[in-house]
Formats: sequence, C-alpha cells, structure tokens
Amino acid sequence: MVGFTLPPINDNPDGGWGPSSSNFPPQFKFRDIPYAPYSKSDKLGRFADWNDLAGGQSTGGGASMGNQRAGGAMGGRRRDAAQAFGSGTASAFAYFHVEDEASFSLVDNKAGPSRRGGALVRGRGMGRGGSNYANRQNQRGGRGGFVNNRGGGQRGGRRGWRDWEKSGRARESSVAISPDWQMLDEIEFHRLAKLRLEVEDPEDIDSYGRLYPYDKTYDRITTKSEKPLQLVDRIKYNTTTSDDPVIQQLASNNVATVYATDVILAVLMCAPRSVYPWDIVIVREGNKLFFDKRDGGPFDTVTVNENAADPPQDPSPNPNDKTAQPETPSINSATSLSLEATYINQNFMFQSVIETPPPPPVDLNKPNPFYGPDETEPLASCGYRYRVYDMSVSEDEDVRICVRTETDAYLHGAGNPKDGSGLLTIRALNEFDPRAPGAGGAPDWRSKLDSQRGAVVATEMKNNSCKLAKWTVQSILAGADQMKIGYISRANPRDNTRHVILSTTSVRPTDFAAQLNVSLANGWGIVRTVTDLCMKMPEGKYVLVKDPNKPVIRLYAVPLTAFATEDDEEGDGAVEEDAGSLA
Repeated sequence: MVGFTLPPINDNPDGGWGPSSSNFPPQFKFRDIPYAPYSKSDKLGRFADWNDLAGGQSTGGGASMGNQRAGGAMGGRRRDAAQAFGSGTASAFAYFHVEDEASFSLVDNKAGPSRRGGALVRGRGMGRGGSNYANRQNQRGGRGGFVNNRGGGQRGGRRGWRDWEKSGRARESSVAISPDWQMLDEIEFHRLAKLRLEVEDPEDIDSYGRLYPYDKTYDRITTKSEKPLQLVDRIKYNTTTSDDPVIQQLASNNVATVYATDVILAVLMCAPRSVYPWDIVIVREGNKLFFDKRDGGPFDTVTVNENAADPPQDPSPNPNDKTAQPETPSINSATSLSLEATYINQNFMFQSVIETPPPPPVDLNKPNPFYGPDETEPLASCGYRYRVYDMSVSEDEDVRICVRTETDAYLHGAGNPKDGSGLLTIRALNEFDPRAPGAGGAPDWRSKLDSQRGAVVATEMKNNSCKLAKWTVQSILAGADQMKIGYISRANPRDNTRHVILSTTSVRPTDFAAQLNVSLANGWGIVRTVTDLCMKMPEGKYVLVKDPNKPVIRLYAVPLTAFATEDDEEGDGAVEEDAGSLA
C-alpha cells in the first residue's frame, strides 16, 4: 500500500500572502506567471458558477437563464448577489487589442437605406407616422428623433440636421460691446422682480400735437366682414429724449431730475419679461439723467412672439462651413416679422382715425414740436403729453421724472381731450402663418376669433407677454382711457405685403394690466433702482444692456463719443417713420 508523504511546507519569510517569492519549490513551473489580484475584504461566493455565462452577466447572482428572464432581477433585489470565486479577476487577464495606426483607413460611413420607412408604418397613424411627423417635429426644434424612431432616415427623421439653428442657440447683443467699455454693475431679473415703489398720480406739464377722432366702424368688423389694411402715407416722429426740444426746455428750468420717453420707460419697467436684447443710453449731466435710445435700435420696431416657447428665428450660416453664404431671411423669420409688425401697427393706427370732419380734429395746447415750418407732408394723428412723476421715497429728497407720453386718437363724445378725457392708444396684433415655425401654437384667427376669442387672447398673452405689457404701461403713463387692439392677418399666409383687419377690441389699460399681471409698482421700483445706480456714478455716458441670452442687465461706462452720428443734419434729431418704407 502506497503511503502518503506530506510535502515540505515552506512558510513565507517575507510576511506576505501566498508562496514566498524567494523560496519557490523546484516543481513550481509558474514562477514568472502573475497571480490574480486578491484582497481579504473581497466577498467570497461559490467556487464555481456554471450559470455565469459570458463572464458573469447573471442578474440574479447565479440564477438560471429562466430566472434571468422571469424573476432574476427581483431575486437580485431581495438578497445580495453572490459572486463566484475569482469572478472579479477576468479583467486582470483580459486581452486588450492595441490598434495599429498603420493599418488605419477611411471607410464609408454613409447611412444605409432605411428598412422601415415612415410610409410603411401603420397603426393609429394610418401611415402618417414616422418620417412626416418626425420631420415636422424637427422643424419645431429638432425633437423629431426622440419622438418617433421609426421615421425615414438614420435616427428618426432628420435628427441632427441644422443643429446650429435650434431655438436655444445664442442670440447676438443689440449693441456691440467694445473692449474699452467698463462694466459697472450687473442685476439679475429675479432681483428686479422684488423691487417695489408706489408712485402717485402725475402732474401734467403741457400737451402738444393734434388728435383725430377714432372711427367707431372698426369696432364692428368681424371675420366675415374683414376690411383690407391700407397703406397710409403719414409722418410720425420717434425722437429720442435728448433731442426733444420740449424736454430740453424743461431740463433748463429744472422741472425734474430724470427725463425719458414712454417707450423707453416701458421697456425698463417691463424688463423682467423681456427675452430679446435691448439697450438704453443714459447720459448724466450734472444732477440730471437722460434716458435715450439709439436710432435704428430695438425701440424702433415691434417684436413678434418674443415670449413663445419656440420664437421665430433668423437663419444663421453653418459654423462648420466657413465658405457658406448667409441665407436670405424668409418672410417668417424674426427680422421679417418684426418689420411686418411695425408696418401693420403704423398703418392700422393711421387708417382707424377720421381725418375728414365731422367730427373735427382736436388741437392740443401747442402744435407738434417736431414738425418744422418747411414740412409739407401730412402729419399722423398724435398727441404728446409731458407729465412728471414723483419717485421720492422720503420728504427730504426730490427725485422726479419727466416723461413724454403719446396718445393716438380720441373717442368722440367721451369728454374733452385737452383735459385728458377720451384719449386712446391704438395697437395691432398680427397673425402670419399658424403652421409656420415660431407661431407659438396660435389658433387660426379666421375660425376662432369670433367664436373663441378668449383662446386667441390667451395665446397672444402667452406668446407676446412683454409686448402687451409694454403697450399697457405706455397707455397708463399717457393717461389713456382705452386701448384699441386690432387683429390683423395676412390675406395669404405666403404673402407678407397684403393684410386684412379681422376684428378690433377695446380694453381699459388698468384692467388689462391686471390680466397680464403687470405691476406698475414693480416697474417704478426698477426705474428708481437704475436712477440711484446712475446717480452714484460721475458725469458721463452709460449704457444699460440686456444680455441677449441671460435674464440679466448690465451697466457699462462708455466714452462720450460713443454712438455719435456722423451726419446730423436735422437739429431736432427727429426720426421720420414712413410707413410705406416698411412694406
């Protein structure tokens, strides 16, 4: 009988784990073979797991394939997954292939033909799902690939097509920020929304201009009796604050501390609602501040769907193609729609008044201060009221602001316009194409305006919150009793030169402000904050800029020669707005 002889046991004199590296038995032939990494803290499980296929992909900790499909995941949640002994050592002896760069070659990565196109998809879509819906979603912001992956193309329609034209792309600033400008302060919108200042009724200084009566027949227009929008050639001035001769005279008499126009003041008071960039030029002369606008800036045009979830966009060149030529803006681009809206507002304002008596026009206390004796073209109906608001927070200080406000017509039989009774402001909302990108989900006005006017108004309040708020603030500052809002649409959605008036509504500015949740106290708080901020600075010129992509405004110190016009032939600095030039 063969006996069993215990081989000699060699302790590890090095004090480590495993056989001694310096005293290997001669029969061990794996002297230079590395050992599997091991730690005493590792969890020990089964010595062998025959169900651990493909390197331990079992979800139930050694469950069978049936359990993997039926209940393996639940078993893994009920108890800790047992690990096979040595299951964590596969990566230590795994083979990693090192690519040979010498064998690198370009291959054709063009997408192959789709096996399941949109036309073959059936079900609830009745053959309409897939590529058509995905492409429509892609036009609204490039989301088609995640909505329906069955569409034609490689990734659910045209996923990735013109990614640089998504709605979240960066906008450009309204004014080029020069490197020599010094940023003085930065205020976030959430801080502006917390400001509040109660201001009493204003003091009327004087009134200028001529007002025509409003044509009440426009209140009876419906979608079935639409009226074409006409091109009316009239002159209306949009002069900035510093170039206003009346404000210059009032400033010399120290009537107020701050001077501005209702357009500029409305933008500042409604700043937390703004999305598009804007800028205000602020000039401090002694203890006086003048809030000005730049000629050709954002104050001279009307925005369209600024607050929509997917606002209209201008085409931008592909940044990956340096040789690409810029595309021509379509009629539904942001710039084209802004010019179209400005054209519509001016012509609707000019058309909806009666210039031939009766009833007669009303001349205010003084004639139009911007209309020279050499002018021969007819003036538009416009009345200027210069009013002073007291923004003082204590009796010890005197902070007043003089505002030039505008009214567009008067309502016959509602009182004397010279006393501030029956004054109107006239504005217009425009519909371009409900199916175009940037429409903001607006309903078809021709089918919904008469039967579901509330839905149309609610959509406009959502998509044009900032624009409507500015119009309301301007009407309240001017002391207008009513604001007439016209609903104007294209005669043909593909033609932006012909328009029709579908309806006109009347709203009280104070009631409309409550519907829009516009707080005048918050607006006056913003104006007072900016005033105090500029009064702390030395005399000079400053620019308040709204960031094009962030809800924040910044104050910059600029040279006195900034924004200086090269050719200033007109001494009053009037900017004539010819409605026909925007057609």
